Amino acid sequence: MPRVFITGLGFITSIGNDRASVTRSLRELRHGFELYPPFQDASIPVKVAAPVRGFSMDSTDCEDWAFPAPYSIKREVLRGMAPHGVYAWCAMLQAVADAKLTDADVSNPETGLYAASGGSPFLMGHMLQRMHEVGVMRCSPLGIVASISGTVQFNLVAHFKIKGSSCGFASACASSSHALGFAYDDLALGRQKRMFVVGAEDGNLDAILPFAGMRALSLQKDPDLASRPFDVARDGFVGTGGGVVIVMETEEEVARRGATPYCEVLGWGQSSDGHNVAISHPDGHGLRAAMENALRATGTRSEDVDYVNAHATSTPIGDTSEAKALKAIFATPGARPAVSSTKSLTGHGLSLAGAMESGFCALAIRDGFMPGSAHITRLDPACEGLNIIRSTLPAQPHLVLNNVSGFGGANVSLVFKKAS
Repeated sequence: MPRVFITGLGFITSIGNDRASVTRSLRELRHGFELYPPFQDASIPVKVAAPVRGFSMDSTDCEDWAFPAPYSIKREVLRGMAPHGVYAWCAMLQAVADAKLTDADVSNPETGLYAASGGSPFLMGHMLQRMHEVGVMRCSPLGIVASISGTVQFNLVAHFKIKGSSCGFASACASSSHALGFAYDDLALGRQKRMFVVGAEDGNLDAILPFAGMRALSLQKDPDLASRPFDVARDGFVGTGGGVVIVMETEEEVARRGATPYCEVLGWGQSSDGHNVAISHPDGHGLRAAMENALRATGTRSEDVDYVNAHATSTPIGDTSEAKALKAIFATPGARPAVSSTKSLTGHGLSLAGAMESGFCALAIRDGFMPGSAHITRLDPACEGLNIIRSTLPAQPHLVLNNVSGFGGANVSLVFKKAS
């Protein structure tokens, strides 16, 4: 089966809008949290979020949107986009340039695109309200395309002239990890030679605040304390948005183009908890099975893993569940990988999380560091025995796991290796 490599990355995130700034934030543990202005109303208990900087897309009219130079998007394209579509578009341009792809590389039957997003509650709410107030024929003809789940896939496939496999994934916080896993399968099985994997979310009030009703969001008022995975005092996650694009290619394409890969994608595993619609299994059985499947599928021993980028969102139940799963997997003598959650810096990107954190893993492998798990004041006793690093280690991981869990107990574990 063909080997698969990551050859390009694009980032629009709360910790930076390009590869260099994201790498610096990860190394220096610079977070992207702030007292988010839309949350400062007295009726809103949540105060902190991790917004993307440099973009202004608070209006329902795309004519009012603004984004940084050098990005330019035509009006007719913007009309069919949500805010996170703009993030994904900009990240796509970065990834194409980073991988040094030509137009012919991007648009051909052997290049596909898999994407994940939760849609845009912001635009959907506006469109439905307008439909009821002024009539269906007064709504934007592209309102549906811009707002429903799949909007990122629709826009990027159409406007970048993608001719290979395309699909949108909807497994909540596991969505873009599923997209990456199935993209790997397409490449390894010879169905495609190149795949774009995209994760994106609006990350605005309408996308984040509904999670407050689940008691899932942190109520901390101090941005430095709001996201602290594995800390005994954690009280929920911090919402974020953005867009990340990963370019994956077969070994044959890497050789043909003379590309320099970030890392190799060894494979993946998945499982389901079969337990609860919204809460992880308290003993971490599903995530443990996903890691076991990933290790078995890739022929990897637990003691060979150097670093785990944990899903850990800073919720009381979720982090404990993952800690138990990690302890079970790395119980073998000699198996003691460094573990951290980069959500301590970015917040939780929902369906964006898997692609974003896989991108972080690729940076860590190629650039030789392991980002720390920030803001831990007192480690939860449930995590004792795990090698949870609190500062960045200047050492290159050769083999990395990235974990993600989503609603319904969907679990994905991805395995990355230093390119050779």
